[in-house]
Amino acid sequence: MQGVGRLEGRDKRGHPPVLDYGESTYEQDFWRGRNRDYEDAAERRALRRLLPPTGDRLVDVGAGFGRLADLYSGYRQSILLDYSPDLLRDARKRLAHRPPLTLAASFYDIPLADGACDTAVMVRALHHAADVPAVLAELRRILRPGGALVLEHANKRHLKAVLRYWLGRGPNPFSLEPLEFARLNFDFHPAYIRQALRTAGFEVEEARAVSLFRLPLFKRLLPPQGLAALDGLLQRPLAPLALSPSIMLRCRAVGPEALATGQGERPLFRCPRCHATDLAADTPERLVCRRCHSVWPITDGIHHFR
Repeated sequence: MQGVGRLEGRDKRGHPPVLDYGESTYEQDFWRGRNRDYEDAAERRALRRLLPPTGDRLVDVGAGFGRLADLYSGYRQSILLDYSPDLLRDARKRLAHRPPLTLAASFYDIPLADGACDTAVMVRALHHAADVPAVLAELRRILRPGGALVLEHANKRHLKAVLRYWLGRGPNPFSLEPLEFARLNFDFHPAYIRQALRTAGFEVEEARAVSLFRLPLFKRLLPPQGLAALDGLLQRPLAPLALSPSIMLRCRAVGPEALATGQGERPLFRCPRCHATDLAADTPERLVCRRCHSVWPITDGIHHFR
């Protein structure tokens, strides 16, 4: 999760601004305090079906407090990346039995080497991206050819938006351009996202329509798990209609390999300043880039690359 708190301005490397939760109570305020057990369960059902169950290295971009991290147990190494160090601290507390590698960084400049990961997950984070092509290009860069991306995006042309438009009470949901309904909060047309994925070097393999019953009336009629079970039955057959508020895609990274992978371990980190992969920990509290000598702190187990 990239954040819905204070606005961080365009950085020194020219990336668009991002939103930072800072000292947020996001888990309690957004998930527990607003009765979103159904949405959580529905997204988990979709992710279980789309995510390769095992692999070497997985990164969750916009991971927030690690809500979905228990689904990554089949991977040798899981990495949680978020802009907010505070949310990552919450994630490490929740996952103290098996602490993941945690990176505080922007999704515009992911501090991982080319081809470092087999799988990437991005759920409830892309809707904060003002530059979708740049984010998708980063995701493609860090994935090996043939690697999997499970991507969720907010759907601009969901059923409620279409009905509101026909009644003359809402914007056009059929136009391709992103709709910024609040500062750095975007809904996307499915065709726009698919075109951006193709341009970035991804091929969409499967789609799921998620959170089909995201209305208070449905939540009053059925318990969360029952509603999520019904959602799960309809996610695949209704995906071609693209009328759900959330769409989840499994994509395959295609195209030439950006990094020659010989024998041995693939490089993990990439310096956000000079893009060298020669980073080393000279003390337990920091990583140092041997090319540009940038220092990247490590505090409370969190690598800071902001």
